[in-house]
Amino acid sequence: MSGANVSFTITATDLKEWMLELMAEQKKSTVPAQPEKYLTAQETAEKLDVDTSTLWRWDKTGYLKKIKVGNKIRYRESDVLKLMEG
Repeated sequence: MSGANVSFTITATDLKEWMLELMAEQKKSTVPAQPEKYLTAQETAEKLDVDTSTLWRWDKTGYLKKIKVGNKIRYRESDVLKLMEG
């Protein structure tokens, strides 16, 4: 409140140690990523309790996009779970 100027002196070593501590904390708190699971159209339709024609329509509107793996159609399980959550 008095308007006094305050200055800090930080050495490069102090800054480096602080950054290494931050990186170590981040590694501890990060949850390892699970590999993505892909569902067939039939599995997806059953999970969402809809017909496969509904999946086709949702893909056309962008509501639930399909993934083509070769000649096969798959849906990301993470996308399906997001739809189920609301």
